[in-house]
Amino acid sequence: MTRWLSDDEQRAWRAFVSLQAKLNAQLNRELQAESDLSLADFEVLVHLTDRDDGRVRAFELAKEMLWEKSRLSHHLARMKRRGLIDRVECDEDARGSYIELTPEGRRAIEHAAPGHVETVRRLIFDQLTPEQVQALRTISETILAQLH
Repeated sequence: MTRWLSDDEQRAWRAFVSLQAKLNAQLNRELQAESDLSLADFEVLVHLTDRDDGRVRAFELAKEMLWEKSRLSHHLARMKRRGLIDRVECDEDARGSYIELTPEGRRAIEHAAPGHVETVRRLIFDQLTPEQVQALRTISETILAQLH
């Protein structure tokens, strides 16, 4: 038997879906306007800058970003043409490669990060009380745990 959403659950679900779509669109617009990076570019660069050596295996990046291999491959090709990343052969696995942050990619994310964090603060955290921030974290972590 189908467990339909209650009216409150339906409103909460629709608000969440709308929030997610509008927030991502706004973050993407502002990031591109300020830095010429898309939200996807920024995410790839964050994954690379989070690593001491600034590189990651392509299959690991796809797994971390929850992207299909073909989507990631096309996106990385565009980023490579712009000089943001390089592909480096993997000595351990002739079929694989590393995705490596270039100096241009590092400059791009260092330029973009302050404006992006200010946008996130303005759109999200400036609207919330400390208790709401904690509730957002708790709700997000609870749902994420179920998804893993």
